[in-house]
Amino acid sequence: MLHAITFDLDDTLWDNAGVMERTEHGHYRWLREALAAWREARGEPPLAPGLPGYEDSLADYVARRRRLAREVPERRGDFTWLRLRALEEQLEAGGLNRSAALMWAAAAMNEFHRLRLKVTPHPEADALLETLGRRYRLAAITNGNIRLARQPLAHHFPVAIAAGELFTPKPHPQAFLTALSRLDAAPERALHVGDSWEEDILPARELGMHAAWVAERHDRPLPAGVARIAHVKELPELLQWLENRS
Repeated sequence: MLHAITFDLDDTLWDNAGVMERTEHGHYRWLREALAAWREARGEPPLAPGLPGYEDSLADYVARRRRLAREVPERRGDFTWLRLRALEEQLEAGGLNRSAALMWAAAAMNEFHRLRLKVTPHPEADALLETLGRRYRLAAITNGNIRLARQPLAHHFPVAIAAGELFTPKPHPQAFLTALSRLDAAPERALHVGDSWEEDILPARELGMHAAWVAERHDRPLPAGVARIAHVKELPELLQWLENRS
């Protein structure tokens, strides 16, 4: 019998297409516009973060994040940290003093997280998790930097793991092991549900968990212990099949 179910979030419980692009551009445009207004109100000349044009400036921001991920590999999965440090660097390089750079980088990340939370769970997700929570212990495991306590389905997950903040992003097993420990569940009595073959399915199976791969199509043979579902709404049928086999 299964005791626990762990869930990936992005592209598993909601469609993440477009969310990150809107968030990336939204928080960065907000920073440039708010910073320009602040400097104007102080009687200071306009200052664009980093490089003068928007596209060049955004590209510089991305390049700084990638460099930091290489230079500080233990933080490579902590996307909030990478963004914050990159913004601080860029703002100082653009001419702000240290205290102003820290203030505006933090403000930009607040805007990032506000936009990042604008996800729309699949229509079936809330009722599905409500039903599953009566029978199974539930956890969320994500590499994303969405604020877990504020995401729309947070109330269904007594355990929520931000893998990057553990310095061990998926496919590292630590996030799965941490969730299983907090759920007090053995791997063979747990099912992981996710859309990424490399980051969700393979590490879950290597630990001995069952796995439900959310994929509309696939061209690979599925190993024992892995089932494919096209949408999370098919999960109850899969669970019934698994329970009937036990």
